[in-house]
Amino acid sequence: MGLFNNLKEPVFLKENSNIDSQLENLRNLEPVLNEEGLLLLKQDIKSLEYGIAGEAHIAFELKNCHMPMYILHDVYLELGDLSAQIDYLVFTRKLCFVLECKNLYGNIEINNVGDFIRTTEFGGKKKKEGIYSPITQNQRHLELMKKIRVNSKNNILTKIMAEKYFEDINKSVVVLANPKTVLNAKFAQKEVKEKVIRADQLVKYIKDMYENSKELAMSDEKMLLWAQSYLDLHKDVDKDYSAKYEKYRIIPMIENTTEQALEIQKDNNADVISIHENAVSENDVSIEETKVYQELKAYRLNKSREERIKPYFIYNDSQLKDLILKMPKSREELLKVSGFGEAKVNKYGEDILKVIENYK
Repeated sequence: MGLFNNLKEPVFLKENSNIDSQLENLRNLEPVLNEEGLLLLKQDIKSLEYGIAGEAHIAFELKNCHMPMYILHDVYLELGDLSAQIDYLVFTRKLCFVLECKNLYGNIEINNVGDFIRTTEFGGKKKKEGIYSPITQNQRHLELMKKIRVNSKNNILTKIMAEKYFEDINKSVVVLANPKTVLNAKFAQKEVKEKVIRADQLVKYIKDMYENSKELAMSDEKMLLWAQSYLDLHKDVDKDYSAKYEKYRIIPMIENTTEQALEIQKDNNADVISIHENAVSENDVSIEETKVYQELKAYRLNKSREERIKPYFIYNDSQLKDLILKMPKSREELLKVSGFGEAKVNKYGEDILKVIENYK
C-alpha cells in the first residue's frame, strides 16, 4: 500500500486562521467604547493574543516533526444547529488527531474526577479556580465530526461501520501551549491523563500513538483525500463581537435638523466626530426606511446566502447604521467604520462602496 508513498514531511493544506481578523475587529471597536467597555475589550484582546501565540507554538512543533501528515488549522464545521471551531486537524496514514490548543496562564491541576483547576499567583497570593474542561470541549468537536462522517455514508451498513470505528482512528488531544504552565495530572484517571499534553510533548505523542496503532497505513493519496474531505466542509466565518459591547458604545446624539453638523465628544478628549449631513430630520424617514439601508441589507442577505454564513458575520445592524451615518467614499474611510477591518474591507469593500456611491 505504501510502496509509492513519497510524502516525507508535514504539509499544511490550511495554515491561515480568522483569529487575526477577529483581533482586528476588536481593535476597531476601541474608538467607540466608553471606559468600562475599553477595560472589557482589553481583556478580550489579551485572550485572543494568547490564543494566537499558542497556536503559533503548535504550528512550529508540527512543521518540525519530520513526519508525513496533512494539517488543517482553524477549521469551522457545521451540521444543522451544531458547529465546531477546531484548532488543528492532523491527518497521518493511520490516525487523525483533533487538537484543542490552550495557551493558559497559571498552573493546571486535573483531579480524580476530571475537573480542571487553575492556580495563579499575584502579589504573593495564590488563587484557585475551576475552568471549563477542554477535554469536554474537544469531545463535542469529535461528536460533530462523527455525525458528519456518518451522515455522509449512503447506506445503513456503511453508516454503522463509520460510527463503530470512528474513535479508533480519530484521537482527541488537548495541548497546553504555554511553556511556563506546570501540569499536575497525577490524580487524574488514565483516560483523562492521556488526552492532555504539553506542546513540547506533541510530536512524540503523535509518533508513539502512530507506532502503537493497529490500523493499516493508508496511501498518501487516501490520506490527502481524508484531509481534503474536511477542508471541503470548512466554512470561513468572522465572529461578530460587537453585540457584546453594544451597551458600552458611545452613541451619537442626533438632532432633528439637516442644517446643523452633528457632533459627539469622546470621553474627555477634544476629538470630535462629524456626522454626515444627511442626518434624519423630523420630516425625513428613519435610517431603516432609507433606500441605501434597504439595498445594503439586501446585499448582506444575498452575500450571506452565497457564502452560507450568518448575515451578521458580514456586518450587523449596528454596523450597517454606522455605514449610513458615515457614508464612506473610499476604502480608507470604510476602514474607519465600526467593525470593518482590513480582511472585511478587502472582501466586501468594493461592493459596499458601489452601493453607497449611488446615494451620494
